[in-house]
Amino acid sequence: VVGDARSIVTDFDVYQRELARLVTNVTKLYDATSTLPVYRPDPATLRVLHVSDIHLNPASWQIIGSLVRQYDIDVIIDSGDTMDHGSAVENGFLDPIRDLGAPYVWVRGNHDSRITQMYLERFKNVHVLDDGRAVDVGGLRVAGMGDPQFTPDRSLPDQGAAAERMAGMRLASALRAQEQAGTPVDIAVTHEPDAARETDGTVPLVLAGHVHHRQNELMRFGTRLKVEGSTGGGGLRALQNKKPEKVRASVLYLDRTTRRLQAWDEITLGGLGLTTAEVSRHLPEGNQPGATPSPIRFG
Repeated sequence: VVGDARSIVTDFDVYQRELARLVTNVTKLYDATSTLPVYRPDPATLRVLHVSDIHLNPASWQIIGSLVRQYDIDVIIDSGDTMDHGSAVENGFLDPIRDLGAPYVWVRGNHDSRITQMYLERFKNVHVLDDGRAVDVGGLRVAGMGDPQFTPDRSLPDQGAAAERMAGMRLASALRAQEQAGTPVDIAVTHEPDAARETDGTVPLVLAGHVHHRQNELMRFGTRLKVEGSTGGGGLRALQNKKPEKVRASVLYLDRTTRRLQAWDEITLGGLGLTTAEVSRHLPEGNQPGATPSPIRFG
């Protein structure tokens, strides 16, 4: 899109505008050329944009804004690690969320602090999920649990996977209570996949992030776990790596009546300084026997 890593630093405004334009062009091309009969969303389909692990990359907001417009997104769900250190000085980075054009559902990641959370709670279009709380937004009922750990605070002990599983169990308990009350949850959200796996059997779909790569798993008791990669390409610190980390986001299509997942598009960009992009459509197992993803690539 622009030159090497050094020029990205000096010409970052140009870079992020061009990256958003690349996303727009690829999604338009996909829409124009896709002739697969297996799934075509109709105007009533609910469209959810799943993003995660932005890690202070300002280019993410233009990418997200472009996807919201191109796909007519109903709800954005962010599974955390929007920040790097969770400090108050970082809070201004979050301000573009106000103008993304869709409700923004957010859970705290292990790089997001309570300071981050309180700042986001002030935004009218943001729904912060924590402690199993559920909200109705964009035709969906969504519940989530903030990450129990805060990595940047080195004074706190690393509680590891046990803390994540405990948080997931608390979320699962809240989901069961919602079901018993006659208000079942459509989508659950955590940051850590270990926490998300504890919700198996209590919700149709659970979203997570943290690991910076995608995972798609139909768990034992019927809950689908979808883990998103880093929508920020690992953040600006990815410039220190030998190879840039890919930028990832997904559009989920849900039936408006049943609120069940029908299909999803995975959007993948080559990362900082690269000019590759891919959109591929996927169907849940069993929806259409023999159906395969249909990728459209620029590169």
